[in-house]
Amino acid sequence: MRLLLDTHILLAVVDRRADVFQPAVQRLLADPANDFYVSVASLWEIAIKWRLGKLRLTPRLEALPELIRALGIDLVPINEHHALAAVEPEPATRDPFDRLLLSQCQVEGLRLVTIDRALIDHRLAAM
Repeated sequence: MRLLLDTHILLAVVDRRADVFQPAVQRLLADPANDFYVSVASLWEIAIKWRLGKLRLTPRLEALPELIRALGIDLVPINEHHALAAVEPEPATRDPFDRLLLSQCQVEGLRLVTIDRALIDHRLAAM
């Protein structure tokens, strides 16, 4: 399965603490048959929160892309198709980052790995 990691899932994977998640998420992350992706939107969200002092990072901010690639995770850039896609059904969130991640899932044929209550029941979520 092609899986896009939500930002909070990415941060846990980078910090090697994915064991805090429920077993279903842990199984998805441990399955070698799955291909993992991270949106550049997640990097943008992390950078914003870090600069506002709302997020502490173990790795340096600038090291994140290299670290993500070293973990075997591919980055998904943001393009015009992602920006313009209307996600169906309408997600139960107003968060623009969450909406963009769902849009990328829809356009790129991905499923979102998340524990966000506003997203977990969406048809594009992996759970």
